[in-house]
Amino acid sequence: MNIHELVAELRENNDSKIVLVVADGLGGLPLEAGGKTELETARTPHLDTCARDGVCGLSLPVLPGITPGSGPGHLALFGYDPLEHKIGRGILEALGIGFQIDPKKDVAVRGNFVTLENGLIKDRRAGRPTTDRCKAMVAKMRQVKIPGVEAFVEPVKEHRFVVVFRGEGLGDKVNDTDPQTTGVPPLVAEGGDEPSRKTARIANEFVAQVGKILKDDAPTNGATLRGFARYPKIGTMQEVYGLKAAAIAVYPMYRGLAKLVGMDILDAGDTLQTQVARLQEAWGRYDFFFLHYKYTDSTGEDGTFGKKVEMIEKLDAAIPAMLSLKPDVFIVTGDHSTPSKLKSHSWHPVPTLLKADTARTDGVTEFGESSCLRGGLGQFEAKYLMLLAMAHAKRFGKYGA
Repeated sequence: MNIHELVAELRENNDSKIVLVVADGLGGLPLEAGGKTELETARTPHLDTCARDGVCGLSLPVLPGITPGSGPGHLALFGYDPLEHKIGRGILEALGIGFQIDPKKDVAVRGNFVTLENGLIKDRRAGRPTTDRCKAMVAKMRQVKIPGVEAFVEPVKEHRFVVVFRGEGLGDKVNDTDPQTTGVPPLVAEGGDEPSRKTARIANEFVAQVGKILKDDAPTNGATLRGFARYPKIGTMQEVYGLKAAAIAVYPMYRGLAKLVGMDILDAGDTLQTQVARLQEAWGRYDFFFLHYKYTDSTGEDGTFGKKVEMIEKLDAAIPAMLSLKPDVFIVTGDHSTPSKLKSHSWHPVPTLLKADTARTDGVTEFGESSCLRGGLGQFEAKYLMLLAMAHAKRFGKYGA
């Protein structure tokens, strides 16, 4: 019996409400040995109160020592084993912008605009261009023509776009062309089997044509491709947990991930304030709410310790409005750590708090990495977080006689 089969056997319906707030890339590192992380540096009186009134711990998105992407990190938080459900980022981005995927013919890929100088990557995110510039560059990229396949290119946000290759006999076992560093050329796409080698040839031709079309458009004068993916089959939150679930997210990738697991995608505007307002407006219609907050991650990736502290404090300021709805279970965590010191995702466990009337408090009074290490939840795999949420919401019956 796997976890989802057990959940299906034990789950019980009631009118409880669960709120999962995911501060993307929440975990961090001190800049100097013995110092404080971004979360520990930030002034977070409301999160600290939640930690005091609830129970804390550190979650492992995949396994100890494994650095997760955002897809696996979120899937685990939703209770799906990220090692069993390996889903490429391309399909998540495509679903997030509402692209209609053909499960039989399509391979979706996430694209990044990059800045190239003498064939080498100078900036992996092209200086984070505006979304309007992204749209303008995508309009140019639609000139690409590849015999035997259709290539659909759509803007996402800032430096991100989606390309969907549609044709017969395409595979998705293709490596990313983003080398994850600067000062080197983009990687060549290669396939792990014959259908994927066909996709790789198409991808390389696409990138080559884009390079010619955008050669005079620095800083957005090149592209890398990540997360080649076909449409996967996965059980929904309703099927697995019996929950009517809603996603309140600004960035398309996270909307796509939520859509993949059957959540309703609610229009949430562009700010944390509009997200919270949407949560309040939709409160009576759903059992489970996923609220995604991006800016703890992007500031970490940019290596701006102070800005990440500021973004954490902005999240803290919004906590009272969420708690005013009186959720039965209120969880704050991240999908992974993004320390400003590293300017990238990392393998470090993620601070997690769970506030509920059914929680056994643990003496933690501040929400931070060191405090959570001593918390009652201990260190646990993130795929078990939904079990804890369901239990604290009194949505499980007893296992066994």
